Amino acid sequence: MKHGAVLSRRALLAAPAFLAAPGCAAAPQANPRPTEARITESRTTWRDGSRARDIPVLIRTPAGGGPAPAVIVSHGLGGSREGLGYLGRALAEGGFVAIHLQHIGSDDSLWRGAAADRLVGLAAGALDVQAALDRLLDVKFALSNLPPAADPARLAIAGHSYGAWTVQHMLGERLPGGDRGLGLPDARLRAGVALSPIPARGLPPRLAYAGIAAPLLHVTGTEDHGFIEGVRAPARRAPFEGSANPGALAVLQGAAHASFADEQDAGGRYAEATFHARAAALSVTFLDAVLRGDAAAAATLRAGAGALLGPGDEFVVRGL
Repeated sequence: MKHGAVLSRRALLAAPAFLAAPGCAAAPQANPRPTEARITESRTTWRDGSRARDIPVLIRTPAGGGPAPAVIVSHGLGGSREGLGYLGRALAEGGFVAIHLQHIGSDDSLWRGAAADRLVGLAAGALDVQAALDRLLDVKFALSNLPPAADPARLAIAGHSYGAWTVQHMLGERLPGGDRGLGLPDARLRAGVALSPIPARGLPPRLAYAGIAAPLLHVTGTEDHGFIEGVRAPARRAPFEGSANPGALAVLQGAAHASFADEQDAGGRYAEATFHARAAALSVTFLDAVLRGDAAAAATLRAGAGALLGPGDEFVVRGL
């Protein structure tokens, strides 16, 4: 059976229809280039020969010797490896290897050169069954081909919108129709961060989220509405409230769907940085607590996240 047959069109209703803003992938560079004193960035393209598929990658590596905990970063629909830059930089500054994947088929190829039909391209991409499956397989390939700086015993995954959908399913959210040999949840992943989580469709919560055991941080906003798939902001609480695994939920006052994307080429609200620092600080603190066993970070979360939040923000923690 071809991989695309794993998901039916009805199954894809579990996937988001509008995810992140369009973004731009920079041209590959032959050599790493330093950005700040403690971070090295490198861009390359991995080749998954089993699928005859390229995976553009941006890797942010912290300074220091020895393997470091690593985080796979997954962009939203219409995005690229350049998206979520604020998160990747914060992770690398915090001592994590950040591995940004670009998912061809649900990336910026959907909208480039299609000015009037941009939304049509994005909507079509959201209904592409193979593109949804390819995201999961891209992550599995990355987990099997980690850079030397990454510690394979301390791995996590983070993503925004379609990237959050990817996070949720890699950690065990059930696909309608079952796993079908994908091997999910992937036991190599010990934690996740879902920015703009995607509520399950086609399955009741007790079935959809029962397979998620790893700690998961959910970050959303009071204005986090998706205008194609019709998900309203309050519904983004459902993956946290309908699951039982350890984790936390942050709802940032005034944050919209584009607030977490950091797709600079799209400009406007998709590049606006008001909520980036809060989302990054919550993510790094959460991953410090889970991947590093940092007692101070765990205590900060259990105490309500305090200075990591802004006025009117909500934070709920469970089982950490």
